[in-house]
Amino acid sequence: MDDINEPWFNNWVPRPKTITDERLLTATGAVIGRRGPAFTLAEVAAEAGVSVGTVAQRFGSKNGLLQALTRRATVDVERRMRAAAEGRDPLAGLRAALLSWFEGIADPGQAGNHLAQLGVDLVDPELRALLADLYGAAERTVLALTRRVHLPRAPSPERAARVLTVLVHGVAVDWSVRPRGDLADRLAEDVDAVLDAWKGN
Repeated sequence: MDDINEPWFNNWVPRPKTITDERLLTATGAVIGRRGPAFTLAEVAAEAGVSVGTVAQRFGSKNGLLQALTRRATVDVERRMRAAAEGRDPLAGLRAALLSWFEGIADPGQAGNHLAQLGVDLVDPELRALLADLYGAAERTVLALTRRVHLPRAPSPERAARVLTVLVHGVAVDWSVRPRGDLADRLAEDVDAVLDAWKGN
């Protein structure tokens, strides 16, 4: 048999990184939606179509995978909100940004599994700190959008941003436990109730 001279095959040159972190983290989110905190690295690997060793080598452990997932969510929440607000008038942009957080979540069972994982994450100091970063990033983005809006009956922008951030998260948690109708409709109703009151409607 002829020698293989492809550089990636030989030990002196690393094999190209063809499996992206994004692919593995997306697979993790899907598996958590199905299994909750009982998910395993093997299930993530199967979802992503890779070996368990690939996942373990990239993230080290289940905890490392969860940390990476939370860091990605922190970046994504700001990007998603700003994209939703772009090109709209300030009030419509704020509303769209708030409704974008849980866009695409329609299965209460999956939402409940993510909520169960959140409960486990809160026990771990590192994951809890990363969740604080995530919530803080969301609130800072809401604050920036709130400062552009004229709401005569609203509290200070800082308090308004905190209230809106907690409202969206609270609605998602409540709907996960007591699903009635669609989450998107419930979020729109409750966000509109607060914004309309602050507008004086």
